[in-house]
Amino acid sequence: ELRARRGLNELFLALGIESWKPVLAALLLPPVPLLLLALVGARLLPRRRALGWLLLLLALGGLWLSGTGAVRSGLLRWPLMPPPALGEAQIAALKRAPHTAIVVLGGGRRSFAPEYGTAMLHPRGIERLRYGLWLARQTALPVAFSGGLTPGSEPGASEAEIATRVAERDFGRPLRWTEAESRDTRENAIRTVALLHPQGVEHIVLVTHDYHMRRALRNFDRALATAGVAMRVTPAPMGLGDDAPLTLLDWLPSLSGFEQTRLVLHESLGLLVGA
Repeated sequence: ELRARRGLNELFLALGIESWKPVLAALLLPPVPLLLLALVGARLLPRRRALGWLLLLLALGGLWLSGTGAVRSGLLRWPLMPPPALGEAQIAALKRAPHTAIVVLGGGRRSFAPEYGTAMLHPRGIERLRYGLWLARQTALPVAFSGGLTPGSEPGASEAEIATRVAERDFGRPLRWTEAESRDTRENAIRTVALLHPQGVEHIVLVTHDYHMRRALRNFDRALATAGVAMRVTPAPMGLGDDAPLTLLDWLPSLSGFEQTRLVLHESLGLLVGA
């Protein structure tokens, strides 16, 4: 099964259609499939009334649920199953750990932010960078940032170039290493391992969002196995929610619910195809 998933991802690369990934994701993720289902249901109403209503109700129910925090929470627990956040004892154990580096994975960019007059990291990228730099302050460990330009994005400064500027100017803490050529999580892992291993790094503290961590860890495991490198990876997820019981509001659709559910479904799809 794992070999088949890897083969599907490699097929995109072999055919040179990796730039199609954003388009395919948009077509496969809500709301597009549910809207198409609703159109099919409406078209069937005059001839097959029962089936038409069934499809319409399924589409409307799917649209409702895809905007709820409850569905996002359920999908996050399975199949993504993120590890817990680093605790105080784990952070203390990392203080000045030898041959260790904090690695922050890019989370997107804005090609031009008018309020800043230049390119800027996406809010998700800022969150990851901020947490990585906070960990660096707590542990005195150096920080690496990995992120280039995603397929289909506008030309301009890479995520790593923007992160370098933001880290130094806005947070007062320069990055030790940057990797600016990767286009996706797979290349984040491959290029980061190739960058850090010659520098004597033997232990990576990997920073990314909770929903992205499982796929990121899988890609780093693959990159290390392919390169034949013995390097330990400690997950440092961020953006985790609490374990409070679900409330009525969690079952009501919202703008943030749609966004978060799409992110979780995107990562689930990535796991399925071996991306």
